[in-house]
Amino acid sequence: MQDNTKVKELVKLCYKALTEKKASDISVIDISGLSVVADYFIIASGENVRQTEALCDNVEEVLYKAGYECRQIEGKQSANWILMDYNDVIVHIFDKENRLFYDIERIWKDGRKVVDIEEL
Repeated sequence: MQDNTKVKELVKLCYKALTEKKASDISVIDISGLSVVADYFIIASGENVRQTEALCDNVEEVLYKAGYECRQIEGKQSANWILMDYNDVIVHIFDKENRLFYDIERIWKDGRKVVDIEEL
């Protein structure tokens, strides 16, 4: 587990990296009280395969430059659901169809949705 300040910095950097590449419908869910898997889920959508790949690449680059290393990336080849594991923060990048199908927000509805990223 990373310290809480570092985790919040990581969330903000992920959010910034996603907005830089025009991700749509970005959701940040605090699941720290619900799961030992992570403290935050960040969920975002891309318009197409190229954009979901670009979103993933940008998150990886921005975080690497800030000193964070991704533990694992899954789904980058199909790019319809990319999962990036940064220990306490999990980034989900979906195409629109798969985001609706898997509906992660509904599954984790007991988590606290972060409305304003600056409140972190």
